[in-house]
Amino acid sequence: MRAQIIGGLVLSLSCIVSSNGYADERMVPTWLHEVKIGVLHHDTPMWSGFQRESGIDVNLEAIFSPQIGVLGGVIRPAFGGSVNTAGDTSKLYTGLRWQYEHVNGLFFGVGLGGAVHNGKLHLQHNDRKALGSRVLFHIPIEAGYRFDGKSALSIYFDHVSNAYLADENEGMDTLGMRYGYRF
Repeated sequence: MRAQIIGGLVLSLSCIVSSNGYADERMVPTWLHEVKIGVLHHDTPMWSGFQRESGIDVNLEAIFSPQIGVLGGVIRPAFGGSVNTAGDTSKLYTGLRWQYEHVNGLFFGVGLGGAVHNGKLHLQHNDRKALGSRVLFHIPIEAGYRFDGKSALSIYFDHVSNAYLADENEGMDTLGMRYGYRF
């Protein structure tokens, strides 16, 4: 199952990058702004406060080109997913991402959106989170450095929960490093 999800994410990314809609003969997609891939610690006890699940998440995200300037940064749509390598909760997410980037290469971003997951809704075992709802809020925070105008390294954190809209709401956090490539 995990291999199928990872394969699906890689296939999706390759379809995105190889599709039509190019700006010029350099084959740069006009609608895709940046692709990010990362390795994240799963169920890090930060915002949610405690840990039940384990493993490492492989994260893949596409940030799209349409943008709106706000507060010195830009808001862009994003779509991504994280696959847990230990067979625990994996998720797909989408939302809007605001990012400010300084001319020296340092950047900071925050977002808000929704996520769907394959985890447990109710507490059945002490090693799985009770997330209460199949659809969750997704809140990412990222800070990093763009070192050649195209490549970037960052620290990435995200939180998913149902915001107490369901009886159970244990929430889940991930924390790790990502590499980004801007087109």
